[in-house]
Amino acid sequence: VDLKPTGLMLVGFFCLHNKTTPTWCLIKEKKMKKTLNIVLSLLLMGIFSPAFANSIKWSMPGDSLTLDPHAQNEGPTHMVSRQVYEGLVTPGINMEILPQLAESWVTTADDTWIFNLRRGVKFHDGSSLTASDVAFSINRAKTAPSDMVDLIKSVKSATAIDDNTVEIKTDGPNPILLNQLTQIFVMSEAWAKANGCEVSYNWDAGETSYCASNTNGTGPFEITFREQGVRTVFEKNNNWWGNHYTHNIDQIELLPIKNNATRVAALLSGEIDYTNVVPVQDIQRINSSSGHVVKMTPQNRTIFFGMDQGSAELNSSNIKGKNPFADKRVRLAMYHALDMEAIKDKIMRGQSVPAGIITAPGVNGYTAARDQRLPYDPELSKKLLAEAGYPDGFELTLDCPNDRYINDEAICVAAIGMFAKIGVTVNLDAKTKSQHFSEVKGGDANGMTSDMYMLGWGVPTFDSHYVYSYLFESSGSWNKVNFSNARVDELVAAMGVETDLDKRNAMIAEAWDITQDDVTYLPLHHQVVNQASKSNVDVPIRMNNEPLFRFANVN
Repeated sequence: VDLKPTGLMLVGFFCLHNKTTPTWCLIKEKKMKKTLNIVLSLLLMGIFSPAFANSIKWSMPGDSLTLDPHAQNEGPTHMVSRQVYEGLVTPGINMEILPQLAESWVTTADDTWIFNLRRGVKFHDGSSLTASDVAFSINRAKTAPSDMVDLIKSVKSATAIDDNTVEIKTDGPNPILLNQLTQIFVMSEAWAKANGCEVSYNWDAGETSYCASNTNGTGPFEITFREQGVRTVFEKNNNWWGNHYTHNIDQIELLPIKNNATRVAALLSGEIDYTNVVPVQDIQRINSSSGHVVKMTPQNRTIFFGMDQGSAELNSSNIKGKNPFADKRVRLAMYHALDMEAIKDKIMRGQSVPAGIITAPGVNGYTAARDQRLPYDPELSKKLLAEAGYPDGFELTLDCPNDRYINDEAICVAAIGMFAKIGVTVNLDAKTKSQHFSEVKGGDANGMTSDMYMLGWGVPTFDSHYVYSYLFESSGSWNKVNFSNARVDELVAAMGVETDLDKRNAMIAEAWDITQDDVTYLPLHHQVVNQASKSNVDVPIRMNNEPLFRFANVN
């Protein structure tokens, strides 16, 4: 009989202590005692988990960059944080905005919001949530070196009116404040201060802190073990205010597996139960397994290349004294050199949508007309390069992650071959996402910035203002192409406070007109979300590819 440890213990206890000795007690007393001693030892060592526990072993290519909820505005980092931390409001399964730590809210003036907090909420350490914690967290998130500064720069102040009421004042009206607050997680003020985390640490500078590897949230799961890049264990928070939700998960283990083939093999062999990153070449193979399922949906994420157009000279180029990317004709030549249909068919196996704009369908400001790509035309590329004074092309380096986006390095390799056909020699520098993001944003160990790089951008607010505030505004923290346009800056500031939707949408459209004409970035494609699991594991699929385990079930 194949019994799980707890089942064996119960059978053994009954057999050893029942004087009548039922006929199904097939294990002799001496052997049973020995077996029970071994099982008890293993249980105490943590080798076996209780038979009643519903657990999910989750894998993706990379880990969260940090457990500090304000230090990095990065997808997998938020995926981990959202299981542990909560915000005033939150995106639901279909990305609708739902109440979370706030039960209700009102605006008392154009620039003033009042949030009424949910009563009885506890942090994982047992302390009670108060308005002071919320105000502290918002002010922490909007203070450098937090990576959330650009997201909530319109917030002037967050103040606790009493224990259950928070007032947020903005710099003029903010029509998308709720959208922005879905990304701001609430920490315990006392816990953060006691552990030296009163402000977010500077991840970009290689710093760390206690809050980078420890958590204390109010969410449905709490982290009980953390080994960066290896294993993170989440246990069910039995005191969570939302335990009336339908999930039945007791434990989650995050086991990052960078190699695609290894991750798929682990899924099919039963070593992991769920992955939210499925290699497109393995979808059919997984689907053919009777014990596994694949779900897919369009993703709110666009992949693109950035080109430094603002520096006087490219760091890695053989062209000295001037910057080829400063000439729009060169940027346009690079665009026309990219055959995204070929990448879709050969690299992505049909699991991508070639893009003409660096924001996805569903985002306010997106239109199908803007999403039409310029034609693949390498001969036109050569002509444009010659007109710009580079008939023989030039050389530079492309920085690319190898564990962040679907087939990211393979896409870069394919693009390099396409650039070679127009005479531009591109050398590949592919590396893990943590190093890639750090170097793109802050420069390498020698302070050298990226001349050209791959980036993917999701839009959690579903509004173009998010894209502009990070990627186009002169002061945007991810504007590493050094784009600067006074009119765009003016429009970004104006759309942040305009409440007339028609006027606001006209501003967004004008900004897209300017930046698309400028060829500021090279759009590649919109990703498609593919996730796979054992057939008895149900994790709802979402267009931002962020699992919400509070809605998951093991059957």
